[in-house]
Amino acid sequence: MTKDLLESLQVKNGAFSNVAIEGHGYITFPKLKGLLGSRMQFNGKEKIVWSLNDYLGLATNPEIQAIDADLASRYSMAFPMGSRIMSGNQDEHELLEKELATFVHKESAILFNFGYQGIFSSIDAILKRQDVVIFDDESHACIIDGVRLHNGKRMSFKHNDLIDLEKKLSRAKEFTEKSNGGILVISEGVFSMRGDLGKLKEIVSLKPKYGFRLFIDDAHGFGVHGQNGAGTGDALGVQADIDFYFATFAKSMASTGAFLASKKHVIDYLHYNTRSQVFAKALPLITTIGAIKRLQLLKNGGDLRKKMWKNTKNLRIGLKKAGLKIGEGNSPIIPVYMEGSLAEARNVLVDIRENHNIFCSGVIYPVVPMGVILFRLVATKNHTADDINETIKAFKIISDKMQEGYYLL
Repeated sequence: MTKDLLESLQVKNGAFSNVAIEGHGYITFPKLKGLLGSRMQFNGKEKIVWSLNDYLGLATNPEIQAIDADLASRYSMAFPMGSRIMSGNQDEHELLEKELATFVHKESAILFNFGYQGIFSSIDAILKRQDVVIFDDESHACIIDGVRLHNGKRMSFKHNDLIDLEKKLSRAKEFTEKSNGGILVISEGVFSMRGDLGKLKEIVSLKPKYGFRLFIDDAHGFGVHGQNGAGTGDALGVQADIDFYFATFAKSMASTGAFLASKKHVIDYLHYNTRSQVFAKALPLITTIGAIKRLQLLKNGGDLRKKMWKNTKNLRIGLKKAGLKIGEGNSPIIPVYMEGSLAEARNVLVDIRENHNIFCSGVIYPVVPMGVILFRLVATKNHTADDINETIKAFKIISDKMQEGYYLL
């Protein structure tokens, strides 16, 4: 019997069904109002916001706001029209690519309209059937989707587990010696959920033995880590050993777009073989020129990063002193862990938003193991001492209430 395709497309049958039905508009798809910043409106009340990846505060930077306004007065979002390969290429696209490549110490770079699209399209273009791809099992969904496009052999290794990675590399090398293919290892500079860094130095140390190439998604490290914000690989001294360096404009640059940097011949190849960009409209000139200005601020943004890291340190220290269990990563992403049921997770999220006026993201199963509740806090340059102190106090209160079983009611 043939089923009606539309009938199967019910929220209850899809991802996040445990929160999508009851939590829509509050837990999922919430609406923050007002100017982007550390305090915004939610459900008509001011909240301290810890859910924005605007690490350096560029979203409300006066220089950025001025240039965005000027660009909007001179160009429409429509310009240029068409894909770059046909009619949409501009000098500004090429200038931005050149400056990005130089900034992250690579020969060349290619622009993408979106980070998610850029990642999966790049992976698809890089790999051939005879190749093997090995990826960290806590990689972002865009990496997972890119790997799914690969019609050859694919493996995952346990998160940041070098022993498991080497086991998979050994199997991959046996396979590629017969298939005449290559090996691609994919990891991240900073993992977006827990805020821990990828073990890039340790992964790089395995390259001579197994002969693989390394792809790093540094969406949350670009602009934050390294000399002048050049990224996690730069901070760890292994940037030269990263063969494919990917980053997005949606975090530290507070914009839209992304890029991949590598050797010139690789980028030349990708310009003609990343299908989602070859057959897509070019990045608007408003966004492109805006990214050039943002990159200049990143290069000279030492004071912005200093303030962000100060806030990160103060929040981490304060939460630890208050007895909270937090992740040990070295990034502005700070996970706070509690134990409880799905019902408790919902109740505590409502309490912290409505009674303590803290807006942060709550993460539950299947993203984290059953029984674990993760609150993801993102420290930025724009947070104040009051924001931090009020948040620490609130988390101490809800943690004590959680241990007393208050949220089971």
